[in-house]
Amino acid sequence: PCTDLADFREVFAKAKHIAIITGAGVSAESGVPTFRGAGGFWRKWQAQELATPGAFARNPSRVWEFYHYRREVMLSKQPNPAHIAIAECERRLSKQGRSVVVITQNIDELHRKAGTKNLLEIHGSLFKTRCINCGNIAANYKSPICPALAGKGAPDPETEDASIPVEDLPQCEEDGCNGLLRPHVVWFGEALDPGILIQVEKELDICDLCLVVGTSSVVYPAAMFAPQVSARGVPDAEFNMEATPATDRFRFHFPGPCGTTLPPALARHETEIIS
Repeated sequence: PCTDLADFREVFAKAKHIAIITGAGVSAESGVPTFRGAGGFWRKWQAQELATPGAFARNPSRVWEFYHYRREVMLSKQPNPAHIAIAECERRLSKQGRSVVVITQNIDELHRKAGTKNLLEIHGSLFKTRCINCGNIAANYKSPICPALAGKGAPDPETEDASIPVEDLPQCEEDGCNGLLRPHVVWFGEALDPGILIQVEKELDICDLCLVVGTSSVVYPAAMFAPQVSARGVPDAEFNMEATPATDRFRFHFPGPCGTTLPPALARHETEIIS
């Protein structure tokens, strides 16, 4: 793949519909823990052991401690230059009749915090809940999310489970429901929301430039998005710390921290007309 920024900028200047697919790497510079790879533990567990429907059915208190911890961490984190560059690019290009859509695997809402409007969160959000009884989905930024979780969720391996009774865990506030809430995120073993996937397909069908930012391009179905676009002959670019198994398939590749590589790539091009 080409690593010449000037060549990429020429393609970028002509693009009318830009799709940006983002993963954990775009948030790493904001200090967001990934729970992947070496040392990716919360207490004695890896995320794969907690982020499952079975784990929630067996021990909803422990799973809620894990997610409460993650929510509290995220409330203290801020978007980094990569998130900001994407949001500014979307705002600027929309005034020129061009569009940017962000398709993210992240559940941290840092794109939203940075100001991105056209956002598809394919794995859900830490700050949304879903009732296991009535199915209602709601935004929830409470800190703590319920009184019983105040001060709980410490990641230290020596910490004992809080063993909070189910009735004291987050409850649905819809009239007369009081069902147990769960995080509105896609857990291991669960399918992605078909409605969101339809929206993603529409965006990938019309995009004329595709950026893949901070993701290894190995997690499905997101790993199929860029190949699907390049099969139509649409230029694609990878921004990642290092090469990935998919790098050779991209037209452009820019190694390094996304907060460093993305801002100059998405900055205003001298041919842009700013009204």
